Amino acid sequence: MAQVIADRRDVDFVLHEQFKVSELSKHEQFAEFNKKTVDLIVNEARNLAVKELLPTQKIGDRVGARFAAGKVTLPPEFHKAWQLFCEGEWLAMPEKLEYGGQGMPRLLSMAANDYLVGANFSFMLYAGLTHGAGKVIEAFGNEEQKRLFLKNIFTGKWTGTMLLTEPEAGSDVGALNCSAKKNDDGTYSITGTKIFISGGEHDLAENIIHPVLARIEGAAPGTRGISLFLVPKYRVNPDGSLGEFNDVVCTGIEEKMGIHGNGTCSLTMGGKGNCIGTLLGEENKGMRAMFLAMNEARLHVGLEGFACATSAYLYALNYARERVQGKHLLQGKDAPSVPIIQHPDIRRILLTMKSYVEGMRSLLYYVAYQEDCASITDDAAAKARHHRLIDILIPVAKGFVTDRSFELCSQGLQVYGGYGYISEYPMEQLLRDSRITMIYEGTNGIQAMDLLGRKLSMDDGQLYLDLVAEIQATIDRAGQVDGLAECTARVAAALAKLDQVAGHIGKAARSEKILGAYAFAHPFLDVFGDVIVAWMLLWRAAIAAPLAAKQSKDTAFYKGQVKSAEFFTGAILPVTLGKMEAILAGNEAAVEIEDASFGG
Repeated sequence: MAQVIADRRDVDFVLHEQFKVSELSKHEQFAEFNKKTVDLIVNEARNLAVKELLPTQKIGDRVGARFAAGKVTLPPEFHKAWQLFCEGEWLAMPEKLEYGGQGMPRLLSMAANDYLVGANFSFMLYAGLTHGAGKVIEAFGNEEQKRLFLKNIFTGKWTGTMLLTEPEAGSDVGALNCSAKKNDDGTYSITGTKIFISGGEHDLAENIIHPVLARIEGAAPGTRGISLFLVPKYRVNPDGSLGEFNDVVCTGIEEKMGIHGNGTCSLTMGGKGNCIGTLLGEENKGMRAMFLAMNEARLHVGLEGFACATSAYLYALNYARERVQGKHLLQGKDAPSVPIIQHPDIRRILLTMKSYVEGMRSLLYYVAYQEDCASITDDAAAKARHHRLIDILIPVAKGFVTDRSFELCSQGLQVYGGYGYISEYPMEQLLRDSRITMIYEGTNGIQAMDLLGRKLSMDDGQLYLDLVAEIQATIDRAGQVDGLAECTARVAAALAKLDQVAGHIGKAARSEKILGAYAFAHPFLDVFGDVIVAWMLLWRAAIAAPLAAKQSKDTAFYKGQVKSAEFFTGAILPVTLGKMEAILAGNEAAVEIEDASFGG
């Protein structure tokens, strides 16, 4: 049977052979998550994804979210899927049992979400945003807020969003106009409009909880004066029951390129002067709260893009094996036609997709694994190191991964030829759906600026140094494995070149050449990500190469790991090195050209 969404053998490889997830069960926090339990959870996530969520994917695209008279309705099939999803307690897998979570390792929840998000990205946006809202309340809410909201959110009885963007303040959050006026009882009257709010209104749940960025009257301009508030669609009484409508009105939903199953709303708060919110955290510390919550949100967006890419790869692979067209190049013109997987160009596309999907899966799982490692250690230095690795990899996991994922969806569509371009087949939807991930939670240009302007120099460069040490350790291990000498040498050379480029562009970003440096921030993210993927593929190959020499049912899989590393380091890394030379050359035409010279 052809696999869909994610390659189960590859998921198992990353969980058990690369990161050894069951070893986390040696620690009390994860004691119940042995290998048997891990495999059972992945099985159940896969079953739910394939049997219940995947059939709703095209329905969500064709029927979509519908808006009328301030209300958004979703297809009936979404309601059944949401009920099953919540009954299975999938919404808050790594969270505390007391709040409705399952307490599982984040690495394991990443694997489960690999399937769930891949089955229906637009449906799972409701879950992802709800989980994110819950995490903000858990981190910054007072005990009363946690008591009233957390369990209802983490169990999916209520859903959540995040209200950041305004019409005149897109990525420039500091320019927001949404205001908060303090009331005598300590609550705040909220007034303002937010746009592009995914899941801001729908009929899946009885209440929707909105963390909202707003400025208290009289607060400082810019980001310094922003606070975070908790604003429910329906007010919540002290006993937990629902109160009156809270004057949060949906004024419309966007007609979008993709993710039609998720309503992207415009919301007006306080249009009738009756929207009440409570402060989350401290006054004027809203941006700090948002930045602390951003790592998880950006990692999840990376997963959303990746989920489209891994689905696209498996669809393309299955199609290439079944589609018979053209003659084999080594056979005569009278020979029978062959499956297109036998054509060299299709094989090149598929191996490009395979190597990137495998490397990016390992990257995303690695970041989740670092969270688990940080949570189980009492060693302050070790904990700080795990968090530094997470911090420097987040812009890569979000920005680079979603850039490549869109390209992989496009390449997968190409395998289908003309059939890929029509809606009867899944590829054009995956391509459309994946495109938003390059914009969500800070555009990928912002991710590149974050990597160059913040992460590269944070803690006197220690984040970068920790990462280089991790990559070098893999190079050292792989150097001892038979058959990997060339791959290892290529990754070592790429790391050395990246080190040169990082030093060069980092210095330029702190000098009078700052504009030229930031013009190359995105290319720097590009090459940085390619080196990370090469690292992950070399790590995989170092595990697989000795096993590939033994005959077993997994021999072909292990050989495939080695070939992925060979292809990526031999065919893609040389292009990456050329991009690095361009960054070092530092052509400044992009910042020197006059506005009028662009034409128009």
